[in-house]
Amino acid sequence: MTSTESNRRLVGVSYKMYFDEEKHEKYLNTILETVPQVLPTLNRPTDVFIIPDFLHIIPYVQKVAHAKAPLWIGAQDAHHEDAGAFTGEVSPKGIAQAGGKLIEMGHAERRRLFGETDEWVVKKAKGAARNNLIPLICIGELHKEGGAQNALEECWKQVSAVFEGEGKIDDDKEVILAYEPVWAIGKSEPASADHVVQVTKLIRAKVPKRSGTVRILYGGSAGPGLFDKLKEGVDGLFLGRFAHDPKAFLETIIEVGGGRKQ
Repeated sequence: MTSTESNRRLVGVSYKMYFDEEKHEKYLNTILETVPQVLPTLNRPTDVFIIPDFLHIIPYVQKVAHAKAPLWIGAQDAHHEDAGAFTGEVSPKGIAQAGGKLIEMGHAERRRLFGETDEWVVKKAKGAARNNLIPLICIGELHKEGGAQNALEECWKQVSAVFEGEGKIDDDKEVILAYEPVWAIGKSEPASADHVVQVTKLIRAKVPKRSGTVRILYGGSAGPGLFDKLKEGVDGLFLGRFAHDPKAFLETIIEVGGGRKQ
C-alpha cells in the first residue's frame, strides 16, 4: 500500500456532543478566518475535516461553500442502508446529498455504549463508499498484552472485510483508518509513540494493493509535538477535545503540514 510519505497529510476534529449552538457558530467562524489562509502556506499538502453533530452538517456545508474554503464536513455516524424503516437513523445517501464528505464509524464509544460490532462497521463502510463518501473507520486493540503483533491481529479483524473477500468495497474508494489503542483511552499513561508507529506500520503493510488511497491517522490524545513522533507511521491526526480550541486545532494543522513555508 502507499507509504505515508506519498500521501497527503490529514487532520480532523470531531465535536462529539460537546458544542451548543453558540459554540458551533463561534468555532466555525474562527476556523474559516484562519485555516483556508494557512493551508496554501504549508510545506506538505494537507486536507482538513470537521465532524459536527448531525444538526449542523448542512449549515456547516453551506458556510464552508460560501467561504469557498477547502474544508471537508463529515458525520459522526450513519446507517448502512440508504432508506427504509429505521426510526432515528441517518442515511448515508442523505449525508452525501447534504454535501458531506466522510462518515465516522466504529468509535470506541459507539462500540461500548451502543453495541456497535465489527460486522456493523463493515456494513457502514460499504454504505458510505456506495454513496461516494469516505469511510473513517476507528480501530484499536482492547488489550495491551501481546504488543504490536497482537494489536495488528485485533485491528485487522475489525477491518479485513472492508479490503478483502467478495463483499469488500471497491478498490478505487478512499478509506481512512483512525487508530487508537482502546486500553489507553482515559489512562494516565497513553500508548507510547513507538507502539503507535509499530502498529500503524504493520496495518499499512497488511492493506492489499489498491487504487484507492488509504490514509492512517492517530486518534488518541494529542498535544504539541506529537505528530513529529508518529509521522513514520501515520498520515495525520484525528482529534477530539484537544482541538475544541480552534487555536490548538490550527497549530496542529500547521504541525502536521510540516510547518509553514519560509
